[in-house]
Amino acid sequence: MESLTVSKRSCDHSGKPNIRDTRSAPSESVRSTKELHVLEEEDEGYEGEDEYREDAADTVKPQIENVNLSGQEDRPATAESSPKSLRMPGSRVESVCSRYGSSTKYDSRPSTGTRVTSAQGGRRTISRASSRRSRRGSATSRNQDRGHSSESEEDGDGRDVNSEMELRTVDIHDDKAWDTDLEGEESSTSYDHTGKTAYIECCKRLGIIPASYFLRHMQEKELVMKHHGLGAQGMKAIAMALVSNTTVLNLNLRDNWLGSTGGYAICDMLKENCFITEIDLSDNRLGTAVAEALSQILTQNDTLRRVTLAGNEFDDKAAGYFADALLSATKIEYLNLSHNNFGESAGIALGPAISENTSLKELDLSWNHLRRKGAISVAMGVKNNVFMKKVNLSWNGFGLEGSIALADAVKNNSVLEELDIGNNRITTEGAVLIGKGLSLNETLQVLKMGQNPMQTGGCWAICAAILKNPSCVLRLIDFSDILVNEDFTEIFKQVQEQIPGIKMWHGGMEPPLKPKARIPPMMKLASYIEKHDLRLVDFFNKFDKDKSMSVTHEEFIQGLEKFQKETGINLTEEEIASLIEELDKDGDGEINYSEMVIGHTDFKETQRLSVTSMRPLTS
Repeated sequence: MESLTVSKRSCDHSGKPNIRDTRSAPSESVRSTKELHVLEEEDEGYEGEDEYREDAADTVKPQIENVNLSGQEDRPATAESSPKSLRMPGSRVESVCSRYGSSTKYDSRPSTGTRVTSAQGGRRTISRASSRRSRRGSATSRNQDRGHSSESEEDGDGRDVNSEMELRTVDIHDDKAWDTDLEGEESSTSYDHTGKTAYIECCKRLGIIPASYFLRHMQEKELVMKHHGLGAQGMKAIAMALVSNTTVLNLNLRDNWLGSTGGYAICDMLKENCFITEIDLSDNRLGTAVAEALSQILTQNDTLRRVTLAGNEFDDKAAGYFADALLSATKIEYLNLSHNNFGESAGIALGPAISENTSLKELDLSWNHLRRKGAISVAMGVKNNVFMKKVNLSWNGFGLEGSIALADAVKNNSVLEELDIGNNRITTEGAVLIGKGLSLNETLQVLKMGQNPMQTGGCWAICAAILKNPSCVLRLIDFSDILVNEDFTEIFKQVQEQIPGIKMWHGGMEPPLKPKARIPPMMKLASYIEKHDLRLVDFFNKFDKDKSMSVTHEEFIQGLEKFQKETGINLTEEEIASLIEELDKDGDGEINYSEMVIGHTDFKETQRLSVTSMRPLTS
């Protein structure tokens, strides 16, 4: 049996009545009902009943009109209809259904499907999507009015049957149709891919102030945190955040005094993070203790490509760990171990590892102490490696022995494109040897040999080797801080004709040689006299054949020529003329003994004064 029921208890919070399709179990009272009627209920305490009645009627009318969607004409209600009453609190209420002349029956309970039954027995189901909020409001209004109306208890008798019938009228294609008031709001937590939450919580736990720069830039691909003074504790917090961070690809933590504790935190982070491809940990004093953990990271991490570990006080023992990593690492393409304390033993350990590595493209071992056997071992590793394209071995101590090994490496390596061997105590002889290797090389494009004691002769030898190699592809030669002369300039012009685009740096041109200071002819004579312990008169008698104590200019010149043959002292004509002019004081064309004595004495006095003026003043 069907009926239209609108009551105060069925109104939602907005004051509009809820319409429900009530299908109760068959009973005598229902069967006897043959027309739509209204139950009256008196409530003297209610005020504004007329306004409420009109509002309720106006609200129900559009709902009734909207339900009749079949397009058919309204049919009169049959005798099987058993409508409920529209209850209004207060005085007598008119029948809303009779006012609008509708015989269609509704269910005041909220549901997604409303079943309509006409007088001819035709049935159709209309689905309505209802929000959870409206259901909760409707359920709340029914619970609040349950104690004010006795009819809710009467309706409870038929709800078991109605629930079964309602299931058949639910639109199964509507996902919201099965929602109930028992379902709570679903709470979803989003994954923090930046690690900001973890960073703030870790800072609170460690009692440190979060770095605002890190919070601002932690979502960028390149995170530069150099010179921030993070320390070990600050690094722990950042490492915790970077474990879950998926944005940062390039991490620069240069010069932050991380120490061994911060180094271990970085290693633990890199075990979990699979996004960072480049990391710079230079100048953090990680020490040998962290070298072993770092070597494991180089081996196990599959995303790291470029690693910079310069200035971390790694010694020969640490070099052993890195040698093991180079033997098994297959992803690292750039490794910087410069500015450390690698000595001869470290070079011996690293050499074979460099030779066997198959992933490195660039290696930097500059500013270490690679010498003797260590230098030779590293050079042999460069020779045998067929993957590296750039090697920096500057500021070590290769010397002549290392130069021989480097010459062999340049000669046989057919992959290397850039070699930096500046400031390695390479002499002119070492440069000549390296030049011989360069004369057979066809891949090297950049050669840096600046600040070596090979002088202009070594530079000239390199250029001469280039001229002997028609397949040379060098485009840059660096001879920084090495002075060159005109001979080098001329041969380099020939190199430029052979390789038009080549560039060359050098320390400048050698200063022009100063002309040798002229030795006064009187000094030569005085030196001879003192050296042979001769008296001045005996020396003069060699010129004075007639013992007149006076000689002419011609006699003096003849004596000097004979004197030069005996003593080996060479005097030019200009010097002889200058000497005669100095001794012939009166200019009479003759040189007497007294003029010889005066000239010799004056010269000795001039020499004494010049020596005295050159002495530093002392107090």
